[in-house]
Amino acid sequence: MSEDTRKKLNRREFFSYLSVAWVTFTAAAAGLLGMAFRFSYPNVNFEPEMDFIAGRVGDYEEGVDERWKNGYGVWMVKEEGKLFALSNICTHLGCVPTWMPAELKFKCPCHGSGYYTSGINFEGPAPRPLERYKINLTPEGTIKVDKTKIFRYEKGQWDHPDSFLSV
Repeated sequence: MSEDTRKKLNRREFFSYLSVAWVTFTAAAAGLLGMAFRFSYPNVNFEPEMDFIAGRVGDYEEGVDERWKNGYGVWMVKEEGKLFALSNICTHLGCVPTWMPAELKFKCPCHGSGYYTSGINFEGPAPRPLERYKINLTPEGTIKVDKTKIFRYEKGQWDHPDSFLSV
């Protein structure tokens, strides 16, 4: 055996290459196991519930109540003998308008859309009024808001008995 052949790969170099290969294989296997482990768990969406109990009719005074705005995305509005659940999503680009009690209107901070307390748009680029959600009384006398059922003004659905409570 010649001296050049012997110097190409000695025992120490062989084991160092073997160690690098083993570490690389272990890292790849761990990555694949990690991906398989993550794949086995479902994607969970922590959105608010689509229906909720909103207290009793007597809990609401005339005007806009914002207690459900952050948790459920709903304003409870009591006006002209009706109590209704109004969506707090602007119909223009989906921003969240702000209730301005001094001006008695909802004002969208994104593009300036304005809505009356009834939810009807009167200024800005919003193409249509805010949506209302189904609202009814439970047998216990509490208010249940169901966000899976939407009522739209432009379709004439705000007169539907499930879109408001008479108070």
